[in-house]
Amino acid sequence: MLDSAKPVLHTMMGNYPITTALKSGAVRANLADFDFVEVKVANNQFKQVVREAKYDLAELAIVTYLQAKAYGKPYVLVPAVLVSRGQHHTIAYNAERGTLKPSDLNGKRVGIRAYTVTTATWVRGILAGDYGVDLDSVEWITFEDPHVAEYRDPPAVKRAPPGKELAQMLLDGEIDAAVVGDKLPDPRLKHLIPDHEAAARAWAERHGGVPINHMVVVRESLSRSRPDVVRDVFQTLHASKAAAGLPDGGPLDPYRFGVAACRPILEVIIDFCWRQQLLPWRLSVDELFDETTRNLSV
Repeated sequence: MLDSAKPVLHTMMGNYPITTALKSGAVRANLADFDFVEVKVANNQFKQVVREAKYDLAELAIVTYLQAKAYGKPYVLVPAVLVSRGQHHTIAYNAERGTLKPSDLNGKRVGIRAYTVTTATWVRGILAGDYGVDLDSVEWITFEDPHVAEYRDPPAVKRAPPGKELAQMLLDGEIDAAVVGDKLPDPRLKHLIPDHEAAARAWAERHGGVPINHMVVVRESLSRSRPDVVRDVFQTLHASKAAAGLPDGGPLDPYRFGVAACRPILEVIIDFCWRQQLLPWRLSVDELFDETTRNLSV
């Protein structure tokens, strides 16, 4: 019961160093208990968050949250980052079919799991801003629907034929490049962006932070009715971060807490989403939060 003195929060979060102490009970909230759903990959639950409002507290990809906010889903953002990373290493090409540079992508076909995936959004923005890629000239080949049901992909986005797989299409030359994620799935594939680690660090230093993948969201009604609980949960998340021995603060801290710390990168991803036709209007950072979560700090 969420209106009880100590509510039990139905919670969905993945297994990361930053969540280990929280999920194991090594750190505990004073004002709430957690009913954690078992998840191997948090991404698989994102549709349930935004389509069914299934959880009181949840991990959510930032682009999915921005779309959820635009389409009136009942969640408010908590300024706590659970997953962030450089993005330059996630796009690859098949070197057996010749060398490919980022600037060669104009007019090409690029595979992505879904147009709305946060990693793909970051990669497209980086390609456009730093490598001169005309995103409108690229044909984006997708394999999955958006998490937010109301959203419709732009006309340049095409669905792969049934039965096709992203990596195999790249190996077969049916697409020219693909956002494949953290690890290259085949030795024939090479990173599209050379010196990707150095490029990612330089990007983070230039923009004031590491690109955000996943943050925390809380049910709006809980934030309104029990701001004390939300404040306590936020502090408990930060205690879980501390228990993991993760770096805390500084321009390249990947696990930022507080609106001020998150603002520079939230501004960038909102701009990328707007330019890539992912949002019906340009949101502001401040409207992602409510009176409770906007004032959270460590």
